[in-house]
Amino acid sequence: MVVCFLIHTVCPVSALSAGESRILYSRVFGPEERDPTEAGLNPEQRRVVQKERLAVVARQVRSAVCLSREASGNVCVETVLGEEAVALGEAESGVLSLGSGEPFAGRTVVLWLAVHALAFTLVCQPHENLLLAEGTLRNLARHCLEELRLLGPGSEVLLKSDRVDAMLQRLLPHGQLLFLNHRFTHGLERDLSAYMSK
Repeated sequence: MVVCFLIHTVCPVSALSAGESRILYSRVFGPEERDPTEAGLNPEQRRVVQKERLAVVARQVRSAVCLSREASGNVCVETVLGEEAVALGEAESGVLSLGSGEPFAGRTVVLWLAVHALAFTLVCQPHENLLLAEGTLRNLARHCLEELRLLGPGSEVLLKSDRVDAMLQRLLPHGQLLFLNHRFTHGLERDLSAYMSK
């Protein structure tokens, strides 16, 4: 099962310091395994703890993306609207393993896909099919980039969260990875296009 999905920044943004990453969208799936130390926390305190956990994942991914880009000599450049497919083809990707308590209660695997200044991240349980998870992550990133124009100037994913939710509901229902054949994929894409055109 997928634990969570994130869209966050990996390149410096004017409002942030050089080492920070801003989470633009997050979705946590399924019941959270509670840490025994959180037993006395109220809902607001639990929300703050969960937000910090997601920030830890975003920082880990940002570090991995920076290291990957430094090693390969790639730099973060702006893209032109309409070149989402090219940007996705040139995107860096990677996998991280996080141990128990770093930041989730159990061991997790983090798959990330960095497209220019954005990173799309899936946090999965360790027994998940990583090839299927990578395909799902690429599919989600493609739909987000093409339908929501996330790489364009002034793009606000914060204002389009309902559309990202709709994509997740169809492509990653309740955090479950789906095996998709060509016909089913075509039907999903048609449904998504109809929803996005509203």
